[in-house]
Amino acid sequence: MVPRLRIAGQVLGRLLKFFDCFLELAFLDQLFAVEQCRRPRGAATGEEKRQAKGSAKLRAVAGYFRGPILDDQHLSWWYHWGLVVSRNAGLYTRVFGAHARAKLLAALGVIAASAASWANSADTPGPARVVVAYHPGATEAFKPRPAIISNMVAKGIVQLTGTSNAVAAWQSLVSPQDTVGIKVYSAPGANSGTRPAVAAAVVEGLLAAGIPARRIIVWDKHRGDLRRAGYFEMAERYGIRVEGAAQTGYDDRKFYETAFLGQLVWGDMEFGKTGEGIGRKSYVSRLVSKEITKIINVTPMLNHNAASVCGNLFSLAAGSVDNTFRFEHDARLLGEAVPEIYALETVGDRVVLNITDALICQYQGEQRTLLHYSTVLNELRFSRDPVALDVLSIKELARQRSAAQMNPTRVNSILYENAELLELGVAEVDRIRIERVKL
Repeated sequence: MVPRLRIAGQVLGRLLKFFDCFLELAFLDQLFAVEQCRRPRGAATGEEKRQAKGSAKLRAVAGYFRGPILDDQHLSWWYHWGLVVSRNAGLYTRVFGAHARAKLLAALGVIAASAASWANSADTPGPARVVVAYHPGATEAFKPRPAIISNMVAKGIVQLTGTSNAVAAWQSLVSPQDTVGIKVYSAPGANSGTRPAVAAAVVEGLLAAGIPARRIIVWDKHRGDLRRAGYFEMAERYGIRVEGAAQTGYDDRKFYETAFLGQLVWGDMEFGKTGEGIGRKSYVSRLVSKEITKIINVTPMLNHNAASVCGNLFSLAAGSVDNTFRFEHDARLLGEAVPEIYALETVGDRVVLNITDALICQYQGEQRTLLHYSTVLNELRFSRDPVALDVLSIKELARQRSAAQMNPTRVNSILYENAELLELGVAEVDRIRIERVKL
């Protein structure tokens, strides 16, 4: 993934491109300017001689620099254009047409070149690709059917990577030397969060591809959420590890920093400390910064009031750092923090695959399981682009709310626009190519 700047830097960079245009136009204007005449041709009048003597005295005092008002007011090029002075009025009339035309052509050339440079710049991502695997019998009474889920994962990953089989597909993403972290969203539980059957299908694929069980970690922010969602039982079955990012501690050298302060809670690295700047940093978990080398993000299609969806961006960003209480429930702050945390080298750069568990779409309730506000879709969605998956989930959530005759919710569009600015993915639905695999 290419190096990234912060959101403010990206926006400022774009504005500076326009300022560059104005600076170039000012420079071109001076090239076209005609040197003004110091005095008319012929002998000077007595009055002009007296003015010349006065100017000479001022020059002697000022060291004769072409500066403000210490000299003849028409002497400095920046005070008046060379043509726009009374003694050059005739010349101005004769050359104005050619001068204006030349400047206009130069201006159009500069603006066109800058616009083309901007349009073709690296911060305009290409079309995103999303693979949707569907099976009508993937769930039964809201419960996943493991054998079908495993087949859906295998078919989806093969389609996404363009390989001939599932083993080759996984091997194109990870190697036996990697420590692979499967990031799940477990707080809502096994029915509304990431379903263990989907994570288990990923584990089976990794094991078949030769990844040692000891190098596979299913993780989320808190071990308690993982235990309640049934991930410890799954880990025992496959001999893999389950870890909570908060329980492994935080890395004091890797962090996200911003000006807004938050209320530190127990478990945050700076909790209990006082002093200037305390509370401005969110430290990355040591599990993410020091142990996991590749991340597979698996998130549910579940609404979130501030982030719009408990998706790939929000799940990984909020689960990887501490001190999140300051922005988790504020849509504006969340819209800045989530993309910037995901863009950290130790976080987003390690993601090799994003999966949206769209077996069931829950469009109301957030972290509570409310199956009466849920619709069975029987889909799994795969992409390397987390932004594309999230905006498609938001679109589906809105569609299901409309079908249920519920009021629409406000979309935190700035979060996904910022993510696109940071080159995390594509936020425009019409630039996402969807490939469907029906089993």
